[in-house]
Amino acid sequence: MRLGTVRTAGGEAAAVERDGAWLALDVPAGVTLRDVLARGAGEVRRLAGAATAEIPEAVPTAPLRPGKIVAIGLNYLDHIREAGMDKPERPLVFAKFPSSVIGPEDAIVVDAALTSRVDWEVELTAVIGAPLRDASPEEALAGVAGYTVANDVSARDLQFGDGQWVRGKSLDTFCPLGPVVVTPDEISDPQALRLWTVVNGETVQDSSTSQMLFGVAELLSFCSRSFTLEPGDVVLTGTPWGCGEFMEPRRSLRPGDVVEVGVEGIGTLRNPVTGRE
Repeated sequence: MRLGTVRTAGGEAAAVERDGAWLALDVPAGVTLRDVLARGAGEVRRLAGAATAEIPEAVPTAPLRPGKIVAIGLNYLDHIREAGMDKPERPLVFAKFPSSVIGPEDAIVVDAALTSRVDWEVELTAVIGAPLRDASPEEALAGVAGYTVANDVSARDLQFGDGQWVRGKSLDTFCPLGPVVVTPDEISDPQALRLWTVVNGETVQDSSTSQMLFGVAELLSFCSRSFTLEPGDVVLTGTPWGCGEFMEPRRSLRPGDVVEVGVEGIGTLRNPVTGRE
């Protein structure tokens, strides 16, 4: 199933995408996709299967508004090599603020008064569907409601200058999510997915989740031993080689650019870049 949230004349609505059309889930107004996913896989299947009413002029937005955004750094072997850093002995965990979330076609806003080194990072993202605490890798993977695509947009000058990563990763608009949440039954192996980034028509990242140092199940299990992962939380699982910060010469996103990030089996998330007015 391909689930999402769409803008309509009456506001936002949880929906399922089928054959290119958006169909409304039969839930009361105000019930979000995050709420639906928390009901469990069986109820999600029932609602999606029963959906027949096409939503006219539906415009996809961010699939959900996460409670927590947990992110993982230095988790791809090819990215570790390009950055010239040592392999971490355990997952490197940081956070992005939920206020940074935007959806497909929303603008990534570069505030020149704050940063001049804004980078892209395509990431496979796990959406949590069941509470996870002290979960084994098998239990953790079973608690995934689905997968989406994230762009972990990063102000590198703030990230490295602050001595910690949260501010540089959490500026408003710095967490595009979408275009849909794909349920696990359609992702046979999260460790065998191609992922890529295209900037202004040029492919700059092209790798596979097989390059992860710590796989999805291990990451979720590791996180759950320190804090509870709750339904509607998302976990960004790291980015591969090809970040602009580590190119020679260095490349950064500028107003007028268009960045597209994608993951096999899920789709492409496209966002223009603008300056702050």
